[in-house]
Amino acid sequence: MRALIVAAFFALSACGSADAPPTPSEQAETPPASSEQVTTDPAAEEMQTRIAALAAPYNQANYEAGRRAFAQCRSCHVIQAGAPHRVGPNLHGIFGRAIGTADGFAYSQAVQDADFVWDADHLDHWLQNPQTFLPGNRMAFAGVRDETQRRDLIAYLMVEAQP
Repeated sequence: MRALIVAAFFALSACGSADAPPTPSEQAETPPASSEQVTTDPAAEEMQTRIAALAAPYNQANYEAGRRAFAQCRSCHVIQAGAPHRVGPNLHGIFGRAIGTADGFAYSQAVQDADFVWDADHLDHWLQNPQTFLPGNRMAFAGVRDETQRRDLIAYLMVEAQP
C-alpha cells in the first residue's frame, strides 16, 4: 500500500504544479485567459456604437442593460413604427413629440393638460416616478429609481424608438 502511495505521489509530481508557468507548446495551444468573455454580436456592437454617438451622459450607457430595463415597459408599451398602442402609447418617435399627442391613444386629463415636448430630461424625471412628475396620470408604474438604469433605458429608446 505504501508503495502505491509513493508511486502516485511521484506520478503526480511529474505533472508539474499549478503554479508552474506553461511550456511554450502549452502557450501556443491555449488562448490567453480573459477576465471577460466577449461575444461578437454585430447587431449589439452596432447599437453600442450608436449609443456612443449620443450626447453625454447617454453616450456612456449600456445598450444591453437598456434593452433589459425596457423589458419592464413591454407589457404596456411598444417601440416599433406603426405598431398598435397597448395599455400605454406606442413610444416610437417619442423624442421631440409633444406629450399626449400619439394618434389614437386616449390620454388621461393630466397628460392632456400638460404642455411640454418629450426629451431625455423630461423622460428621466417621468421614469423616476411618473406619479410625482405628473400627478393624475394613469400610468400604474412605480418608476425606475436607479439613475444608471434610467440612463441606459433612455439611451436604448434614443436608438430604438427613433424614426
